[in-house]
Amino acid sequence: MPIRVARPDEAEALTDLCLRSKAAWGYDAAFMAASNAGLTLTPSRIAHGLVWVAEDSAGAVLGVAALAPDGGAMELDLLFVEPFSMRAGTGRALLAHAAGAAALAGARHLTILADPNAAAFYERCGARRVGDAPSDAIPGRMLPLYVLDLAAP
Repeated sequence: MPIRVARPDEAEALTDLCLRSKAAWGYDAAFMAASNAGLTLTPSRIAHGLVWVAEDSAGAVLGVAALAPDGGAMELDLLFVEPFSMRAGTGRALLAHAAGAAALAGARHLTILADPNAAAFYERCGARRVGDAPSDAIPGRMLPLYVLDLAAP
């Protein structure tokens, strides 16, 4: 599956993808509105170069992943897949790509603040749950926190 660096001019389309993907879990309109800021990709955020997209063979975007530096580690800032492409390997490919990029940047671990609906996915990909942490979008909501150990490049 081709994975490439996202382009700043894709910010709006990638934000829409994130929103569609999150909404696929059945969240209501109030929850989605509260989550909007954390799911928004801006051209400047993309321009920093830590955002990638997965494409199908025709070049259509199937998913997006982003990293954020977190001290000596890296955080999986977001990973979202088009609902029709869930469970087809897109998320796994994006996670592997992001993990490889984090390892190349010198990180030994990738931290993941997961949506509860995606927790099993991260566990199947080798991440281990280390506890819970507060949501950055919904006050009072706790989310599963995972760590994925990274291989040295």
